[in-house]
Amino acid sequence: MTITNEQVAGRALLRPLYVDTYFPDHVVDKGRAILLRLCERIETEQPSELAALYVLTQAATEEFNLLEAEFEAAGSEIETVAREEIAEDFSFVAKAYGFADADVEELIATRDW
Repeated sequence: MTITNEQVAGRALLRPLYVDTYFPDHVVDKGRAILLRLCERIETEQPSELAALYVLTQAATEEFNLLEAEFEAAGSEIETVAREEIAEDFSFVAKAYGFADADVEELIATRDW
């Protein structure tokens, strides 16, 4: 599926992680894919309320939880910089789809990182 939201399509998700050599691109690629799948689900399911959005974002957060092991295996981790960037992109996605009031902590409430 192609992302139809122009804001999302035009954004370089997780860009600061690609710039920092501490974060291996092949693992960051998987994180970017998680965010893009989240966008696809939002476009497909079209949640109309925050509670429904939170279900989708928290499922994507669970995928990031699993990705932590891959960061570690590559000599990296989801540390402060990565946590902040991932959270920022979750917030960006929520706003891009019309959920300006979304609480970033609730978006990623299921995080282990």
